[in-house]
Amino acid sequence: MNFFSRIFDNRVLVVALVSWTIAQVAKVVIDISINKKFDLKRFVGSGGMPSSHSAFVMALSTGIGRLQGWDSPLFAIAISYAFVVMYDAAGVRRAAGKQAEIINIIIMDVIEHKGLKEERLKELIGHTPIEVIAGGILGIITANIML
Repeated sequence: MNFFSRIFDNRVLVVALVSWTIAQVAKVVIDISINKKFDLKRFVGSGGMPSSHSAFVMALSTGIGRLQGWDSPLFAIAISYAFVVMYDAAGVRRAAGKQAEIINIIIMDVIEHKGLKEERLKELIGHTPIEVIAGGILGIITANIML
């Protein structure tokens, strides 16, 4: 039990997890306001506004910067990691989502004409640059409030 209590004594980790949770809850609220229905999958799903990945890594980086120093090697590692994650969210994962959307259109066309039965691919796996920036700002604000 000491192991788990010590993990949750890590203020930077707690801030990052809180920031991720806020982003996931915000996704649900935004989804409800747009689609007028509650989708439990939005609590754990990827994609959407704001980026919980960006919120998590920017809260982590900001927390490390505040506690270890903005000139520390740990902050350099954390912010580099954050930029890679955020670039991936807006670039590679977004492109994969667009490809899934096109493949789903092709699958539907094939199903309608030949009776093929295939499972649709998940399309909402990446973020727009605005979603990534919003998540990053959320992470910075959360870390600054909590630390």
